[in-house]
Amino acid sequence: MNLLNKLERKFGRYAIRNLMLYIIFINAVGFIMSQFEHGIYMLSYVCWDMNAILHGQVWRLITFMMWPTNDTVLNFLLFALVYYSISSALERAWGAFRLNLYIFSGILGHIIAGVLLYFLFDINYYFMNTQYLNMSLFLALALTFPDMQFLLFFLIPIKAKWMAVVYLVMILIELVNGGTAERIVIVMSLINFIAFLLLNSRAGRYNPKDMIRRHEFKRKMNQGRSGADKPLHKCYICGRTDRDFPELEFRYCSKCDGAYEYCSEHLYTHVHIRENGGEN
Repeated sequence: MNLLNKLERKFGRYAIRNLMLYIIFINAVGFIMSQFEHGIYMLSYVCWDMNAILHGQVWRLITFMMWPTNDTVLNFLLFALVYYSISSALERAWGAFRLNLYIFSGILGHIIAGVLLYFLFDINYYFMNTQYLNMSLFLALALTFPDMQFLLFFLIPIKAKWMAVVYLVMILIELVNGGTAERIVIVMSLINFIAFLLLNSRAGRYNPKDMIRRHEFKRKMNQGRSGADKPLHKCYICGRTDRDFPELEFRYCSKCDGAYEYCSEHLYTHVHIRENGGEN
């Protein structure tokens, strides 16, 4: 069992569902404030300001996300729709805990970038927003669902993996042409995606086939609720159910070809089942 699985088993119950919805709401408040005559002045009390943070205004560690990333109502509505859809797809594929970990590590990377700029270059990054956090979510989606299609300009279908390539080329150009401070901002703000690439060797398991298994899982749960005597979960190996052993956790295996459910004792020790009838 890897570290992520251990952390999820221990802290998964505390995961915030639809976390990106709250971030979009925070950004929406900032966008609305910016539309008023004195909106920028109002935002100065919540934007990133390392001097103010050092003097006790710690709320800026969170409220810096209020600084708008869009300048028109249409752009903001498109941003909200697209990134809520992206986060929902990732949450269904990864689970709320792993998406929380990804988003919070991205926010932490932004904070570290602001701190480094201040102490290394005496730069107060007043205009820090969630631009790179949003980009990291799209890159994660493209890695998880590379063949998902988007309509470019609402007309041209393009796969997520090709859009991600364009994003990565743009980031590379910024890294090459930018100064040291700008490179620190880019790298630290995308640290969650970099860690996702380098450390999550099992990222490939989160694919559309898992979505089907999850829907099958929910369908069986709903069937179980319709009959009081039917267990919701049953281990394929030992046959134990959640009714007989309520202390056990049950999950589907992403490496088996089919909807095979296992208890927590056999999830990581069983022989994987393949469609051709073989096992490995």
